[in-house]
Parts: sequence; C-alpha cells; structure tokens
Amino acid sequence: MNEEIVVEATNVAKSYKEVTALKDFSLRVSRGQRCVLLGPNGAGKSTFLNLVLGVLRVDRGSIAIFGETPGHLSVRRRTGAMLQISGIPSTLTVREHLRLFRTYYQDPVPTDELIRIARLEGLDRRTFGSLSGGQQQRLNFALALCGNPQLVVLDEPSTSHDVEARMALWDEVDQFTGTERTLLLATHNLQEAERLGDRILIFHDGQVIADASPEKLRSLIGTTEISAQTNVSVEAFERYKQVKRIEHVDSHLRLYVTEAEPVVSLLLQLDPDLKNLAVKPASLQDAYLHLLSPARINEHTLANV
Repeated sequence: MNEEIVVEATNVAKSYKEVTALKDFSLRVSRGQRCVLLGPNGAGKSTFLNLVLGVLRVDRGSIAIFGETPGHLSVRRRTGAMLQISGIPSTLTVREHLRLFRTYYQDPVPTDELIRIARLEGLDRRTFGSLSGGQQQRLNFALALCGNPQLVVLDEPSTSHDVEARMALWDEVDQFTGTERTLLLATHNLQEAERLGDRILIFHDGQVIADASPEKLRSLIGTTEISAQTNVSVEAFERYKQVKRIEHVDSHLRLYVTEAEPVVSLLLQLDPDLKNLAVKPASLQDAYLHLLSPARINEHTLANV
C-alpha cells in the first residue's frame, strides 16, 4: 500500500519584512503521524502551521496538503485547527458555536459528543465571552474537531489549562487522533510533546535542526541520567564509552549514560561518601536543551538525528 503524504513542504521560505521566519524549509508528513513542533518563540513553528492552513502564503517554494493547495475547500473539509487566537464571537453560547461550526462540514461530530470530548458539560448555554481562559480553550478544541478532521492542527492547545484539564485534553487528543489521523502540534510543554508526539521537530531560526522520535532524541545524550554531589574529577568519565554527556557545576555532577550500572559502580568506587545519588531516565527536555545549546547549534545539527 502506498504511503499517503498529508503535508509536503519543499524549499519553503517565508519572511515578514526584514525578519526571516522560515528558510529553505522542507518536510513530509505521512498519514497517522503525530508531529510535535518544538522550539523557542520566533523559531518558525506558528508560521509553518499558518502556511499549512492557508492563512499565509509562501514567498518561495511550495507546500501541498492532501496534494492540494493549502486553504482549498477540499483541504479545509479534512482539516481541523485550534490556533492561539480564535477571533470567534463572544456573544454566542457554547452550543450555538458548535451547531454553527458543524454546518460547515458534511460528516460532523455530534454536538453532545463534542461537549463530552472537550469537557464542556454544564457550560453549553454560557456565552463564549463569559468563559474562563481555560474553558474558552476547551471550546476552541471542540470546534477544531467539529468536522471529524483527518488532519488536526493544534497551536499551544493546553495554554490556560490547569493540571487536571491539561491531562484530560492530552487523553482526548490521543484517543481522537488514534492511528489514522494526522496531528501537527506546536507547544512549549515538553511533557505534552512526550505524551502526544511520535515524531519531534525542533525548530531553530527558521529551520528544523532535529527530526526524530522522542526515544531517538533522548538517546543522543544517553538513556539514563545519574546525578550526585561529589568532588570526583570529570576526567574519570570522559573516556568511558557509556557516558554520552557530562555536566559539572561546583560539586554537583550529572552524567547522561547508555548503561547506568557500571557508571554508578565506578562513581561509588571513586567517592564512597558522595551525597544525593539519583538515577532516572533521561527526559525529552534534557535532549531538547542539549540540541539548542550554543555548542550544538554551532555544529550545524543534522535534521535527521
């Protein structure tokens, strides 16, 4: 069976006057992939999502969604989007908004199902303007799902959510997307990225500097983090093949390793009196900060790490 390409960007460039948002950007996203876009503010994430949705036009290069031009009617019918600024009327109620949006699609999700998915029970007769920030985000999420989309585009979807609402949102995104729908998600929340992404794209200065699974990104720095307060010299670990990265500030040593047991054993041999020894899996945040460090950026990190 041929792989269906949902998003295909080729040598895309986009600028705002003197500011370059994307430069020579290329990307292919297949059906069923869950792509999470990470990167600092101004790295190009939201610009890319707006190009996908047809809100912006490329300056150079090309971009196709389901083989069509972004914004084409056939594309919009298969796409649902939740952006940071919605601009929807504040005087309509939750239920009125959902009923209105459902009329735009041929096979919409039932209104009561949307209310359940977005946890809007008891709020359906409230106007949008009377909702809290988190409740407005939940309605925006429901509106993104109205058309039963095959491509779901979410830009910072859990902003203004409390912890419980954020985790519930992740569960609903996970369940709705499944394995057949395609997800493009921009976020600053590394926990959100790990929870929902099977493909992580790290943006920096208008380019993608890393494109890999969370597991592969973590493996760049080692799969396990070992930390302790010790005066052991870092030279003892620099040539140790299991050690991928070393951080040493004052008396606090942090090692990222591929095998924990032999490194812990060596550390205890060198300093039996060390304090606060801790061993835990390396996180996506560790890999993210490592890849965006000045030293790594200067190495011209390859996109397919």
